[in-house]
Amino acid sequence: WPDFSKEELENILEENSDEPYADILAKNIYSFIRSGMEVETTGQLYKVIDKTLNFIEDKNRKDLVNKTAARVFQALRIEVLHEFMEKLPKILNPGGRVAILTFHSGEDRIVKKAFKEMKNSGIYDDVCRNVIRPSKEECHRNSRAKSTKMRWAIKAK
Repeated sequence: WPDFSKEELENILEENSDEPYADILAKNIYSFIRSGMEVETTGQLYKVIDKTLNFIEDKNRKDLVNKTAARVFQALRIEVLHEFMEKLPKILNPGGRVAILTFHSGEDRIVKKAFKEMKNSGIYDDVCRNVIRPSKEECHRNSRAKSTKMRWAIKAK
């Protein structure tokens, strides 16, 4: 885990996914990690989220925990994506190509905007003008592919 403060983690959850339980989740995740416990898998993080929301006694608790976990994972993916897009030009060789898959419209906007800005500033020679979507056949074989979008860029030489 990066060295986020509790406040930074709370802000990430609020800003990147509008998480209603951002304050208590950030507090518990931060405490869990600082106590020396490992959170290296999505399953481990899911368990922390589940324990954090143990005060909810609703019959739909499992559904609420699943939705909360999805928002937490989304918030973390977006945070990583911002950092990745910033560092990508420094690690890509001249003429190098990159393709990025996104699974949420917010993620796609980040990639689209970054590629466009970097093309306009001369960092990339070419970028994907139109998003690439999976075919109907692929979506039929893998229903999770439906929300996937791909964009690509080629670094200037």
